[in-house]
Amino acid sequence: MALTLREVLDLDVVRRGQPQVMAAADRLDTPVRWVHAAELTDVGRLLRGGELLLSTGIALPDSATGLAAYVAELAGAGVTGLAIELGRRYTGTLPAPLVAAAQAHGVPLVAFGREVPFVEITEAVHARIIDAQLARLRAAERMHETFTELSVAGAPAEQIVRSAGQLADRPLILADLSYQVLAFSPGSPDAGTGPRRADRDPRRLLDGFASRARAACDGRPRTFYAQGPGWLVTTVGARGEDWGRLFLVCDGGSPPAPEDTVLVERAATTLALGRLLTRQAESLERQAHRTLISAIIEQSDADPAEAAARARAMGVPVTGRQLVAAVVRIPDSGPGLSAHAAVLGVAEAVADACRDARVPALVGSLDDVRAGALLSLPEHADTDDALTALSARLTARLSARPFLQRPGVPAAAGAGSTALVIGTGPPATALRDVRRSFLDAREVADVAIRHPDGRPYYRLPDLRLRGLLHLLRDDARVRAFAERELGPLLSYDAAHGTHLVSDLAVYLNAGGNKALAAAHAHLARPTFYQRLRLIERVLSVGLAEPESRASLHVALLTLKPDG
Repeated sequence: MALTLREVLDLDVVRRGQPQVMAAADRLDTPVRWVHAAELTDVGRLLRGGELLLSTGIALPDSATGLAAYVAELAGAGVTGLAIELGRRYTGTLPAPLVAAAQAHGVPLVAFGREVPFVEITEAVHARIIDAQLARLRAAERMHETFTELSVAGAPAEQIVRSAGQLADRPLILADLSYQVLAFSPGSPDAGTGPRRADRDPRRLLDGFASRARAACDGRPRTFYAQGPGWLVTTVGARGEDWGRLFLVCDGGSPPAPEDTVLVERAATTLALGRLLTRQAESLERQAHRTLISAIIEQSDADPAEAAARARAMGVPVTGRQLVAAVVRIPDSGPGLSAHAAVLGVAEAVADACRDARVPALVGSLDDVRAGALLSLPEHADTDDALTALSARLTARLSARPFLQRPGVPAAAGAGSTALVIGTGPPATALRDVRRSFLDAREVADVAIRHPDGRPYYRLPDLRLRGLLHLLRDDARVRAFAERELGPLLSYDAAHGTHLVSDLAVYLNAGGNKALAAAHAHLARPTFYQRLRLIERVLSVGLAEPESRASLHVALLTLKPDG
């Protein structure tokens, strides 16, 4: 920011001269471009504007008319102010005609009550001015390097907005043309400690943002300053296709500096270029939703009020609603299509299905095999009906996608024909409880993908014993139990090249029916029965005993969850 006359008067070297503002005190925030000392009555012809003129007054005219003409010439030259040292020409105070002329022309007039070396003032002010110019050059270089790196790296919108907000040290909001927030940055990580004083509270900035932004932007040019809300706004887009706006929140309603305008326009250009060059199918809306969902899941200490404000700004109400976390799990993608592209396609399909069902939702990819959705349902809505309808809409949208078909299952097989599964957590009534719901949904989906049975969606109770063992899979006591039950059989298979563990799994999955198990194993009954007797000898158990079969089944599910 440019050095103002008010800041110059606050410098120690200037305060030693006991400065007193005699006229135009309302113009002290005018920038000082340079300091000039001169004892000429026609000094105006030597000035270029923006100078603080220092004088002892020894060359000033005696008449009131001459003094008025002198001040008028300075005003015409665009000086920032006139400072006169008392003691040589004037004592006690400055002449009234000079003060009146300065007030009339809006030229700040300062009287120094004590002698102060003008050279010390010029050195101090010029050092500040040069330092500020050097800082602006360094900031411009840093801005150029930052945005160039972001462009080359193909950075997502939220990273560009975050970096731009930190460069500006002010909150920055990216919204689409319907004023739904796509990305938000509070500014510098050290918010509130620097010279920037903008209110960085996300709740205050984002609550009601759409209506305020719509009113501020109506009929405005591509880049403008909205004085009411204190926003510097620029349009984002390229090739005649505008798709968003950037809102830089300025300090206390003060107009932005020219470098702020350069920064937001450069950020807008980087965003537009990134959208043109990206080959990634993920939309900006999905990116914004993914960022918020990830914050809810991964940051257990995140502020729920801030997350709620961000969700509302994205068009998803979270107060007085049933919040249902759902995780869509897909297997590895087929040949020719990356796993990441597959899950992005699923996320877009889930978002489309939610829009079709008129269900407000945050939807985004979680990783290469999972997409997450936070559904906002009415307080008294039937969650089963809503999830079943959503599953049907999703199945319909994905039925033509071959990479999601289970081998051997035709696309027309109906609900559940796609390889994906939907895991859900218990409904939450507050955003702070959604994290637990998402974690449950992810666990449910990870188990259900191994044994899908055509349900429209899965909950933890649907998985029964298999779900419980999945949740306890890392418990050392459970794994020790499984090793005790099956360890001898695993060692026998390893030593003799047999597959008795697999034979045991077939037998147990057949409910202890030896004839049915032999058929499933594609073996003659005598051969299969002989293997069962061998298993009994190796394990020293009787397979006819229900408790033995139950213990072995639990051990198998623990060690071989896909069995």
